[in-house]
Amino acid sequence: MKSIEQQIQVGFRYTVHFTTDVFARSNPLLRDVLAQDAPAKVLFVVDRGVEIHHDGLSEEIESYCLHFKDALEVAGPALIIPGGEEAKNHPRHLEAVQLAIHEAGLCRHSYLVAIGGGAALDVAGYAAATAHRGVRMIRIPTTVLAQGDSGVGVKNGINAFGKKNYLGTFAPPFAVINDFGFLRTLSDRDWRSGIAEAVKVALIKDAGFFSLLEERAGALGGRDARSMEEMIERCATLHLAHIASSGDPFELGASRPLDFGHWAAHKLEQLTDHRLRHGEAVAIGIALDSTYSYLCGFLAEKDWRRITDLLLALGFAVYTPELNGGIFPGLDEFREHLGGRLTIMLLRSIGDGFEVHEIDREIVIRSIGILKTIDEQEGAHVPVGRNRIG
Repeated sequence: MKSIEQQIQVGFRYTVHFTTDVFARSNPLLRDVLAQDAPAKVLFVVDRGVEIHHDGLSEEIESYCLHFKDALEVAGPALIIPGGEEAKNHPRHLEAVQLAIHEAGLCRHSYLVAIGGGAALDVAGYAAATAHRGVRMIRIPTTVLAQGDSGVGVKNGINAFGKKNYLGTFAPPFAVINDFGFLRTLSDRDWRSGIAEAVKVALIKDAGFFSLLEERAGALGGRDARSMEEMIERCATLHLAHIASSGDPFELGASRPLDFGHWAAHKLEQLTDHRLRHGEAVAIGIALDSTYSYLCGFLAEKDWRRITDLLLALGFAVYTPELNGGIFPGLDEFREHLGGRLTIMLLRSIGDGFEVHEIDREIVIRSIGILKTIDEQEGAHVPVGRNRIG
């Protein structure tokens, strides 16, 4: 018997840029990102919701590319695809992007520039990663959640067989451009939804960041632009630091600390037929796993109360009736998605997460009951006309 063993080391480098009005002629950032391959062949994919709420975006892109025509070679008209989970639930949207890449004649050194929320970026990213085994991808996230979390990471994919992100790849982008200007037209619900991922990363990585979120909860909920920009920058920094330093950027092991609160969240999205936004489901998942940590004796009561108080202050619900029906299969689906044995992140304190490999279902049920009581008490004190997320 003979064996040959080989070890392959592959390095990736990409930059997350922060700017405003990326397609203004006075803003050369995108041109500069692509300048090393001038003229760079580029195909744009745009989230339909972004196109609707940013009147004239297609014309801005066309004008920008014409202004920098020495650096940008547009491969064809921008492809418009749906946003939200609709984009990820139907393979035809993925196929539409792959077909556009084919018809535009993009090569592996060409660029797909995707503009939109996390779901649209996931679809476009999966198409870019699989066409020619990898076309260069530039993400321009347009939501709070995507700018601070999903849009700056290395994953992409679509839903299949009733499961979240069942099909996908690990494929780092060529670059990410966070344009804060796109946040101006977000609904209050989408503005707040993305804050859940900031709460998540603060809880497992940075107690000081959590305190800052407490301090600025009113400003964030009140759409203070500077507070949101600073939150996104810090959230993105923490996510990138974890990806770069965890030793497992492509999640070959069973640990996924950045998915704190997500085992329940992914299942709740499915159970509610995506009535809950991802961030809204994550907020409930955070509340559930924090309450579970408290009931198990891991997390002090004062810390648990700070967590639920912050979620409520930001306008999130901490309970939905679907928690009582069919949530537990989410544990098996989460384990399957991870690989290996079940691994769930819990809390010892704010900013200090740790992993367990078993979950006591009776304590989960007790946790759900407590969250239902909190929700009922909170609902009894919500002033007429105030909208709560969820």
